[in-house]
Amino acid sequence: MPATTADTSVLEAIRSHTRSENASAFLALNSGNSTFTVPGADGVVVYRRTGGFAVQFGGPFAAPDAYDTLLDGFRQYVKDEGLELVGVQLQRADAERYAARGFTVNQVGASWAVRLPEFSLRGTRFMQLRNKISRAHRNGLVIKEVTAEDWQGAIAAIDEAWLGSKGGAHQLEFLVGQIGGEPQAHRRLFAGTIDDVPVAYISYSPVYGERAGWMHDLSRRVPEGSPGLMEAINAHAIEVFRAEGVEWLHFGFTPFTGLDAGHELGGHSPAFQWLMHALWAEGAALYPAQTQLSYKQKWAPDELIPEYVAFDRPTASLAGFAHVFRACKAF
Repeated sequence: MPATTADTSVLEAIRSHTRSENASAFLALNSGNSTFTVPGADGVVVYRRTGGFAVQFGGPFAAPDAYDTLLDGFRQYVKDEGLELVGVQLQRADAERYAARGFTVNQVGASWAVRLPEFSLRGTRFMQLRNKISRAHRNGLVIKEVTAEDWQGAIAAIDEAWLGSKGGAHQLEFLVGQIGGEPQAHRRLFAGTIDDVPVAYISYSPVYGERAGWMHDLSRRVPEGSPGLMEAINAHAIEVFRAEGVEWLHFGFTPFTGLDAGHELGGHSPAFQWLMHALWAEGAALYPAQTQLSYKQKWAPDELIPEYVAFDRPTASLAGFAHVFRACKAF
């Protein structure tokens, strides 16, 4: 049964049934997503329809005894609608089950996580990071946790300046977090000002499962601001989370990163595997993976978690992969 609302049943599904590695599950509540359920099956499938494709986000968020029912039901629904199914940000356990059903499954990137109880910025490997943070504070940066309601105008102004510096780039959706709406009550927002002028913010989404904590999600800064703005805000948030006893800070999914032949499953597409490596090396125009990874590696993540894309066909589909980015409004 398809629906177009991300209601409390979606939140309950990702809280109760998130696979331990899926740090991005909260993005299932983004506005614009559609959901699919089966009567009597405990769980939900989240997707977006774009062109002739249904782009599924993650695997089914489902109880173990309902997972196959939801996956098979959604697969049939997509076929009945005359669409083709492509799933993105599948975790390893999802990938194995999709591959067993005849999907072509390839690694598409990775997510990254830092374990907070042992985390410290001391030591020579963090010297440059500490210097950037110190510079931002010397330039007058003041950081505090704020509400999205109070910062609505400031967020809009920062977003406009940030997108303008990218040549009028579109605001990405689907695989990127949002601010506002009912789910905002579950997110946290840290922001920075210099001379009382808003200059940057980072939104954090909750992460459930075995690596519960927070995900460094949507972040923006004014283009000509002080160096170290994002680093200083994140370092501040880390200390808040550590004081609260939070175990993990996740940095979310970055396509084309963390690629390793050892992560691939049997039956994967060698041609698509080659394409992912090529996009890592030369695909900055499609997605700035190297820049994103450079920021994440500053924090010396403890875990690399491979993520996968699945095509419901005997070979990988370039059109299906392109529609993942169309669902994200990347082009």
